[in-house]
Amino acid sequence: MRAVQVKEFGGPEVLEVLDLPAPQPDSVEVVVDVEVADVMFLDTRLRSGWGQDYFPLSLPYVPGGAIGGVVSAVGAEVDPRWLGKRVVTATAASGIGGGLPIGGYAEKSLAKAATLTEIPDELTTEQAVGLAHDGRTALAVFDRAAVQPNSWVLITAAAGGLGTLLIQLSIAAGAHVVAAARGPEKLALATRLGATEVVDYSVEGWAEHVREITGGGAAIVFDGAGGELGGAALAAAADNGLFLGYGAAAGEFADGDTDGAVARAVTVLGLFDIVGKDVDWVDITSRAQAAVAEGALEVVIGQTFPIDQVREAHAAIESRSALGRTLLTVGASL
Repeated sequence: MRAVQVKEFGGPEVLEVLDLPAPQPDSVEVVVDVEVADVMFLDTRLRSGWGQDYFPLSLPYVPGGAIGGVVSAVGAEVDPRWLGKRVVTATAASGIGGGLPIGGYAEKSLAKAATLTEIPDELTTEQAVGLAHDGRTALAVFDRAAVQPNSWVLITAAAGGLGTLLIQLSIAAGAHVVAAARGPEKLALATRLGATEVVDYSVEGWAEHVREITGGGAAIVFDGAGGELGGAALAAAADNGLFLGYGAAAGEFADGDTDGAVARAVTVLGLFDIVGKDVDWVDITSRAQAAVAEGALEVVIGQTFPIDQVREAHAAIESRSALGRTLLTVGASL
């Protein structure tokens, strides 16, 4: 089978498309003939050698933690009715709060039967994979936030896959949304999705501008940017507000004045505070799919690359030019 392999850490040029042996499922696993693989910012970071303390990768490895395709083989303990089903799933090695996001950039990939979600007829495989990480995380984060009508919400990395969903969810809940992103194209996308106000966080003083727009700060901050941008977003939270830091689009999780936030009674939650073990990920994935099927949510897929252009896919993410989700097409998508 064809697969992308990383033999050494480095830039996009270390991504190679090779012929590798097809995987064989254990008793609780299935083989998925992959049509579409999700490409995450995290994939680019791990490829560069970052995060070995958290993600101890052994070289060589095949990147990719989420896939969509058709089940072509099942393990001895798996219900054979999965055979031939079009599914979206994490790879067998992947998992929130543990595991490694690997194995997905390949024509065939292993998945645990327990993580499979059948794709409804109303969704394309691309849409389902676009929701694989972002849909479930967006709903988990949004559920935790309990957004109220007429409240102000700040969303950073607003033009990314997760940010675009949170804009729509917050507007549907009756909130006013300030979408923060970099550059006119991303701000235009946020406006199209319903953002009340947009702010370019490449402009100095953007956090102070958010406080002016919101009349003292946002009641809820959804931070997908992290780093210094996340720290500035924390400063833009209202007193007694809620800051949910789930992303690291700037390279690291939010780095801000947590002592000052505590003094202002701002509740600060990180990703693993939000997405605990009590979240039913299969159910929440189905909820996200249903919302898209009903037309309540739009999955923004900004760019799709064939497997032979995997280096270009990583370069687009690292250049910060990507909008919404970035996908890799592997086989024939339905």
